[in-house]
Amino acid sequence: MGLRGKVSEVLSLYVTGFLTYILPPVIVIGIVYFIGKWKAQRLLNNRLLTNQGQAKNTNTAANASSLHSRPPYHGAFLALISFLPAVIVFCAWSIAEGPVIKGMVNSTLPASVSQLDAGKQDLISSVIGTVENGLKKLDQKELALLDQAAKGDKAAVPVEPEAVRKLFEGKNIILAENPEAYVLSAALKSRSFTQFSTYGKYALFILMSIASFMIAYSSIKLRLRARNGVETIVKWFLILASIIAIVTTFGILFSVLFETINFFQIIPPSNFFFGTVWDPRFGWGATGGDGNFGQYGFLPLLWGTLYISFVALFVAVPVGLFAAIYMSEYAGSKLRSIAKPALEILAGIPTIVYGFFALVTLGPFFRDAGAIVGLEINASSVLTAGFVMGIMLIPFISSLSDDIINAVPQSLREGSLGLGSTKSETITKVVLPAALPGLVGAVMLAASRAIGETMIVVLAAGIAAKLHMNPFDALTTITVKIVNQLTGDHEFGSPETLVAFALGLSLFIITLMLNVYALYIVRKYREQYD
Repeated sequence: MGLRGKVSEVLSLYVTGFLTYILPPVIVIGIVYFIGKWKAQRLLNNRLLTNQGQAKNTNTAANASSLHSRPPYHGAFLALISFLPAVIVFCAWSIAEGPVIKGMVNSTLPASVSQLDAGKQDLISSVIGTVENGLKKLDQKELALLDQAAKGDKAAVPVEPEAVRKLFEGKNIILAENPEAYVLSAALKSRSFTQFSTYGKYALFILMSIASFMIAYSSIKLRLRARNGVETIVKWFLILASIIAIVTTFGILFSVLFETINFFQIIPPSNFFFGTVWDPRFGWGATGGDGNFGQYGFLPLLWGTLYISFVALFVAVPVGLFAAIYMSEYAGSKLRSIAKPALEILAGIPTIVYGFFALVTLGPFFRDAGAIVGLEINASSVLTAGFVMGIMLIPFISSLSDDIINAVPQSLREGSLGLGSTKSETITKVVLPAALPGLVGAVMLAASRAIGETMIVVLAAGIAAKLHMNPFDALTTITVKIVNQLTGDHEFGSPETLVAFALGLSLFIITLMLNVYALYIVRKYREQYD
């Protein structure tokens, strides 16, 4: 299949998925919304006609405010009440059906399987799952054949495990070994349970939706507080989203924290935080260290991270700030509408592309330029990584600074100019001091991003963890070592791997302190205008 065929296949899958799973629910929800809106509007029109008739008979004004909420709220109320309970039950069923079906299938396995260790039981479960997926590609005749094989009825249908494995291989389902009869039986039962669960789940969803729709439809009255109901549901949805975000954050933090504690049970924290040598490959046994686990000095990595980040900020902050001042105070509207988006294009370039630029172009350029003037500059160096990272940060700083400077009230500029100050004096003595807290916050956020950058450093700074001041030599950062430690062949519980979590937690604390300090600066020196 050529490239055109693959593209057509992928597009066909996306179109089929959209037409099957997205478009029908959207159409149904839209129809229900307009039914609720239509009923509310009809009730309102009837009430208006009644009031007009009464007003005509009594010569008084008609009361048009008899509907508590506007008709669109009634439509939204009907759509939410019709589907929300069914969606909640559907999601809960979907989450629970996997473990429940797995438990039911495992209960049918022979007793000898349950006596195996957890790893072998997981392997058998994986084989059962692979066979179950392969069953989707078999026709009815082949399924009947496997059913006989699962029952061990070789007299009726002589099926050998080897033949079963070859049958799956013909469907592009590769099995590690010949499946036993109980594996086939479990896969067939799991398939049956899954089908039953799927049908039941969708049937319950439809029944609940219909029942909820009828209840909600009958509840639409003139005085129904539909707006209050919709706003309450939306508020709880927002609360749920916030809880999920917070719980996810704490989950990530605690997962890193627990592995860090495991690391410090092997390597003393003092050796990690105050060590000046990073060499986890060789033990300390011969030189008097903490065993045969190597040296995990954090200081060389911290120094490399801060040094490269400083060079990046040295490049990015002046250029970004000057660009922001020019665009906000000097550039015309036409030039600004072109220059700012053009500058922000840099923010859309993936960091790996910046890394390629540093590796292929800028690093060799610095090396050759240094050779001309007699300097020895490595292609992978602090200068190369910091310079390219600074280019990456320029749109980040300029865009934030531009917004901050524009937020300074125009009345301050006009007052300064009215007192006889020049434009440059107004900028340096009025605008920039007023915007200083926000500008400091922007620089702090840029510093946090520079400290966490990985791809540029991997390709442009090298992997040497050393303590030196030479900007023309290679260094490395915390993020690079995290990648290196987690992509090797080390056992997960070894200190060579666990040290990545200690580095990650240290990096998290550093960036958190920077962000907190930025917020402190912004709040302390923030000016309230107008």
